[in-house]
Amino acid sequence: MNEAFVPAFLNSYFISLGVLLGGSIIGGLAAFFTGQAPMTTVFRLSDSLRIWAIVAAIGGTFDMVYNFERGIFHGETKDIVKQVLLILSALGGAQTGALIINWFTQEHISP
Repeated sequence: MNEAFVPAFLNSYFISLGVLLGGSIIGGLAAFFTGQAPMTTVFRLSDSLRIWAIVAAIGGTFDMVYNFERGIFHGETKDIVKQVLLILSALGGAQTGALIINWFTQEHISP
């Protein structure tokens, strides 16, 4: 990771947000074309895409595991803190995307 921390932090947030929003909306479009309920599908997809948005945002698992290993076994605690903050940023992006989808679909309101 030769990238500076602040750009990586922001990239992590917005990649996670984009994966969740884009995947859910495109999935809803596919549901519309196949005759299913698009808003319900968008809401369900946003729930199931959260973990994948986080994984996509942090760039897979091997680089993260390597940074944790370097932090634990080589005493570089700065790398552990950076990785935890990147994961929290990705979690925040996924949560923001899920909240936007929830507002958009109004699935939380019962008739």
